[in-house]
Amino acid sequence: MNELAMPAVDKAVMARRAEIVAALRAIVPGEGVVDSVNGMRVFETDGLTAYRQLPLVVVLPQTVAQVAAVLKYCNRNGIRVVPRGSGTSLSGGALPLADAVLLVMSRFNQILSIDYANRIVVAQPGVTNLGITRAVEGEGFYYAPDPSSQIACSIGGNVAENSGGVHCLKYGLTANNVLGIEMVTIDGEVLRLGGAHLDSEGYDLLGLMTGSEGLLGVVTEVTVRILQKPETARAVLVGFPTSEQGGQCVADIIGAGIIPGGMEMMDRPAIHAAEAFVHAGYPLDVEALLIVELDGPAAEVDHLIDRIEEIARRNGAVTTRVSTSEEERLAFWAGRKAAFPAVGRISPDYYCMDGTIPRKELPRVLAGMRDLSEKYGLGVANVFHAGDGNLHPLILYDANKPGELEAAEAFGADILRLCVQVGGVLTGEHGVGVEKRDLMGEMFTDDDLNQQIRVKCAFDPQHLLNPGKVFPQLHRCAEMGRMHISRGQLPFPDIPRF
Repeated sequence: MNELAMPAVDKAVMARRAEIVAALRAIVPGEGVVDSVNGMRVFETDGLTAYRQLPLVVVLPQTVAQVAAVLKYCNRNGIRVVPRGSGTSLSGGALPLADAVLLVMSRFNQILSIDYANRIVVAQPGVTNLGITRAVEGEGFYYAPDPSSQIACSIGGNVAENSGGVHCLKYGLTANNVLGIEMVTIDGEVLRLGGAHLDSEGYDLLGLMTGSEGLLGVVTEVTVRILQKPETARAVLVGFPTSEQGGQCVADIIGAGIIPGGMEMMDRPAIHAAEAFVHAGYPLDVEALLIVELDGPAAEVDHLIDRIEEIARRNGAVTTRVSTSEEERLAFWAGRKAAFPAVGRISPDYYCMDGTIPRKELPRVLAGMRDLSEKYGLGVANVFHAGDGNLHPLILYDANKPGELEAAEAFGADILRLCVQVGGVLTGEHGVGVEKRDLMGEMFTDDDLNQQIRVKCAFDPQHLLNPGKVFPQLHRCAEMGRMHISRGQLPFPDIPRF
């Protein structure tokens, strides 16, 4: 387990643990409260497994009223709350705190309604991403955002992190596909934002909540748009002798006005790992592999494939293969979808990063990562959403070797600094969590961060929701903070870094 600076443990809350557990059992009876060490062990980490912490207690509510009552109780008694979905967060967003209630939403696992005429699904937050598509695919529909963890990740977690996936280039991130949510604030108020319509009046609070990483409220219902499956979908595998040529091909495809349904890139280590794991038929004699999917009317797809093959040849492609059946297209994607577990077979441990850059900077950033790999003496396998510049470098290390985890984290931090230097951002879809928290200053000024914290204070004046995440410094809201917010006068005294 690695060291991680978090808010100081509230010893007064820890001393009242038995009282708190009893109160929570009164709200969520039966098996809804877990307080044994062995029972809580399964919740001690999320997808960022370098860090582990047992929570104060785990609560698994089953109704909105229970969620509201738990939050109201915690707010009244100054108890911290960490919301959790399926626990697949790769940035430590669902990492528990020793003095905090871990509010797990996995029992909210029902699809509430499907409206094909208006192309809408209403689901509880614990429904898996893939579960939405499975529910509507029989009628020829699907839900477009498709993270690699879609078989396990929850739609509520997708809202918290604004998740993407291989098809986000053309169809957008979660923010572009969520129409409304029901949420509960820290004081137990149930709110509805958006709904079964494309746009809402007033402030874009739905946009504010999407990607808020559990800092502003707890989502209890999600309304998403679904799409009809395209008439035709075909994928092209293109191999290049260098990653730079592959990156330039990506930029040229978008520059030509072509917006594929998906466009993914893998480098040699990732290609070999995925092929050995899935046997997708990937070429093994190339340094970079591009998967480009076109969808729409058959005539349009055929025309665009010809154009992409021409662009690929101009960029030095050494192999091109077009899918000739649905099974072959799915096989192309199977390797990419399984890249993360596949890389786990070639290294004892790996650290999955997430940063986003302008597409034109792909060649420069890939070259920079090679230099960093030599600097830190650690390998890296690159898998990323090339179309929108969302990088997922997988840094290979062995946690059993002293210093390698620390080196991997330093390597990852330098990759993110490089992303910001070339005009990119710290995250594309994994969120900030604790992983990138102390790098926020690389991208934002103190004034920027203070303004973001003002929003946090408007929703959560006591900083009880998911504290220690996203912001590198703690700021306290004044007792009369709500009154001052409307006047822009909320004071924010500095608190030392964790």
